Amino acid sequence: MTGGSLREFLASRRAAITPEEAGLPASCEGRRVPGLRREEVAILAGVSVDYYVKLEQGRATNVSDQVLAAVERALRLDEQERRHLRSLVRPARGGDPQSQSRVRLPVQSMIDALPVPAIVHGPLLEILATNAAARELFRFGPARNLVRWMFTDPVARVVYLEWEKHAAQMVAILRAAEKTETSRQLVDDLTEASPDFARHWEDYRLHEHTHGVKRFFHEALGEIRVNYETMALTADSGQTVIIYSADPGSPSAEKLQNLTTTRPYERIA
Repeated sequence: MTGGSLREFLASRRAAITPEEAGLPASCEGRRVPGLRREEVAILAGVSVDYYVKLEQGRATNVSDQVLAAVERALRLDEQERRHLRSLVRPARGGDPQSQSRVRLPVQSMIDALPVPAIVHGPLLEILATNAAARELFRFGPARNLVRWMFTDPVARVVYLEWEKHAAQMVAILRAAEKTETSRQLVDDLTEASPDFARHWEDYRLHEHTHGVKRFFHEALGEIRVNYETMALTADSGQTVIIYSADPGSPSAEKLQNLTTTRPYERIA
């Protein structure tokens, strides 16, 4: 059981709920901590205070599904938060699992054949493969990790028109990833390199990257509004494809078509 990570997660969720929201009587005494105290979570979950303290500190052993379910209800965890809690209480065995670092040739050929931007990334948002349209849109430079690029490359703040929103989401995706020595090193590096990353990491948000809309800026084409969809490569452990497209007939769809035929940065330089 990863005690530090578990304590940090449960404390962040306690802090997000007031006694009134949990159906407990308001305390007249000054509260030293925001949100619920540990003893209040214990009452709501129907366990002893001593046991809940041990659980939060990562010292409880053989935690039952019933206890976990009770804590999840007490803290009002959503489905992703429940999965995250259980991954912290019962971490996978086998050291530091890594995704395949190489993309299979058929996968690379598939994204190369697409006329729209596409990226393959690993579980820690490692950039494993891109196609020509993605390279033109993002201009990743030497960074080989989406989070590292987002927080250390000034280009990212130009490319993403809603940088703050999507930067926070990337950190939340990394928060939800399995805790390994590799992920801890990445977090340490970025915490030291970027105050913005450290601020978002402290928020302890979780996010699952599935689908949505993003707004990008291209120096020759202007604003491009895209829909993104993510697909896990089930045959390739930990690898995910993100495909960016635009509504048919929209100005953004035309701009995406022009991405690989426009070379603005060569002309500007």
